[in-house]
Amino acid sequence: MQLSEILSVDCVRSPLTAAEKQGVINELVDVLVAAGKVRDGAALKDAVWSREQTRTTGIGHGLAIPHGKCEGIGELAMAIGKPAEPLDFEAIDKQPVRLVVLLASPPDKTSDHIQALARVSRLMSNESFREKIYAAQTPAEIHELVVAQDGGR
Repeated sequence: MQLSEILSVDCVRSPLTAAEKQGVINELVDVLVAAGKVRDGAALKDAVWSREQTRTTGIGHGLAIPHGKCEGIGELAMAIGKPAEPLDFEAIDKQPVRLVVLLASPPDKTSDHIQALARVSRLMSNESFREKIYAAQTPAEIHELVVAQDGGR
């Protein structure tokens, strides 16, 4: 599974309008609903926010990967948002977040969910790639960088 298979340009938002953690999560879920990837946005918002309350998904280096599983999702879905300004996500390194990657999956797709989390983490561990994606301004630029870096081209 490659990220390029689950990320479409209509699921990338740059800049995000929300300026705080829960608003960003809600905005990215709404992006997935608008793209037809999620039927029950309220259930996914609850699942992702509930997961976020147990432990921050701000993993450091300016990245947060909020995620959740719920009914009403046909297959693994991903949305990426770039905040207008770096925001506090209570990240483990105490640094503000510059990119948010939201993953959503059906409850029975745990393996795919974990693989996608690992792929995002691996991709973002590349400092050169991180700097390119943080410098990108448009949804198309962000999408193209992910597709190119993750073997889609």
